[in-house]
Amino acid sequence: MTADTHKRDFAENRRLPGIALLAAGIGVISTLAAFVLLNLIHLFTNLFFFGGLSFAERSPAQNTLGAWVVLVPVAGGLIVGLMARFGSEKIRGHGIPEAIEAILFGKSRMSPKVAILKPLSSGIVIGSGGPFGAEGPIIMTGGALGSLIAQCVRVSAAERKTLLVAGAAAGMTAVFGTPVAAVLLAVELLLFEWRPRSFLPVALACAVAGFARGALFGAGPLFPLETAPPGALSLFTCVIAGLLSGALAAGLSAALYKTEDLFGKLRIHWMWWPALGGLVVGIGGFIEPRALGVGYDVIGDLLHLHLALEIALALLLVKAVMWVVALGSGTSGGVLAPLLMLGAGLGVVLSHLMPGGDPALWPLVCMAATLGATLGAPLTAIVFAFGLTNDSNALLPLLAATLVAHGFATVVMRRSIMTEKIARRGYHIYREYGVDPLERHYVDEVMTRDVETIDAHSTVDETLTRYFGPGQTHRAYPVIVDGAVTGVIDRAALERIPRTRDRQPGATTLLELMETRAPVVALPGETCRLVATRLAVHGLERMPVVSDMNTLRIVGIVARSDLVKPSLAHFDEEHKKERFRRLGTRAAKRRLSPLRRSG
Repeated sequence: MTADTHKRDFAENRRLPGIALLAAGIGVISTLAAFVLLNLIHLFTNLFFFGGLSFAERSPAQNTLGAWVVLVPVAGGLIVGLMARFGSEKIRGHGIPEAIEAILFGKSRMSPKVAILKPLSSGIVIGSGGPFGAEGPIIMTGGALGSLIAQCVRVSAAERKTLLVAGAAAGMTAVFGTPVAAVLLAVELLLFEWRPRSFLPVALACAVAGFARGALFGAGPLFPLETAPPGALSLFTCVIAGLLSGALAAGLSAALYKTEDLFGKLRIHWMWWPALGGLVVGIGGFIEPRALGVGYDVIGDLLHLHLALEIALALLLVKAVMWVVALGSGTSGGVLAPLLMLGAGLGVVLSHLMPGGDPALWPLVCMAATLGATLGAPLTAIVFAFGLTNDSNALLPLLAATLVAHGFATVVMRRSIMTEKIARRGYHIYREYGVDPLERHYVDEVMTRDVETIDAHSTVDETLTRYFGPGQTHRAYPVIVDGAVTGVIDRAALERIPRTRDRQPGATTLLELMETRAPVVALPGETCRLVATRLAVHGLERMPVVSDMNTLRIVGIVARSDLVKPSLAHFDEEHKKERFRRLGTRAAKRRLSPLRRSG
């Protein structure tokens, strides 16, 4: 038995090592960008709330401004509105939808302005009390850096996308120290494919960023936690937690875009909207100071149940209102940290009500479930929660609750919080994807092997009479000379031959008509997808299949109709319902009847 040597599990890519090396460098650069962003947040926090120039990490909840704290987020929103108006409008929003839009509809090109203004604007917003995280801005910033580096070298749009995503995922790794979750975020949200050509460079960039992060921020999980192993009763609580987390995710997404619509109805320029959103943030910060800023310390307190139920409820309500209004106003900030806090707040409430399992388990479970349902990325959320805590006992509850929440969200929500903004700009994104049937099949599986060809020395009149007369069987025929393909001829090409004084067009041979450039052909080992693209690019209906590019010896022909065959088989797999066995059949009953009679 001979093996099909041209068939591989994965497509061959000789440029992969070079792209992976570039991605590794981008991983280092994105880590440095994350370091700069976090220090900008610390700098502006100290400047806005404590009146000093310092990079020390301090929580805005510790401020002593009293009622004047209401004006601090307003000032930050005003500055960012001006930056967006006169700098770049792309700094508005939480970053991930903008990265997706650049990948799918902008050939992964991002401007230098974004790489500079996005971290600066986010540092100002978060430093002035904005209820956001640093992950969205660093994803946008890292992606912009990856895109800029890719624009300086000769790469394809697909390779540029890989480098953009490598920078974005590496930035997330640097902020949270969760490289595996960052890779999954890339797969579930950004790459829109599962191929070694993109997956390996992105994973390498995240690994490099993970090691580099240890040198800048230290090693270990951000929120170390260890809960007790869950009992059987925990499954029931996981389902309840998943449903409530899914409902919270759906409610937050609906509220966010309803708020955005309300801002859109205002009769003032959008430049002023972040300042109005900042006013709500300031009032919320005066009521509940813990809701200001990133709030990583508050997330840690929620996970360890250090906050009373009444405080957790107040924090959940105030943070939700602040985040929805601020993000709806079009300011700059991320969504992951607020979702972590809101989900953990829901878990604190459930820990007082639900039976089964360690009470400290439910803030973590609801945190992951809310995140997964909101982003539409359940695997990212599960691994992300584990990476933040290193709590292996929580893996099973995380899996159960997050998948329940994701299932709830996919039924209730038409789009996730990530894709709704893009859809409002006129672009629809379909999040489901699988292996293309045309990628799974090769030309030699669908081509016609019995090929009718025309000798290149035939004249035009002979060809028209013999092949394009009343008995014509094909629209076009391959033309060969000494067994090698020189091109494909059809009736239209023959009828376009110009007349000359010394020669009638009918006496012209096909060899004289064939162009000097190499004919467009297919190889038996090429995928149907590749050949379908080649047919579309050249505007062809049929293409000769040759044994190799040196001899051009014809072995078959492939037409557009042949490329439909894999899709028909895929349609049968998806829609044709069959039953091969029937429980309780008459035959089984007949086999049992002698036993019944003997009994």
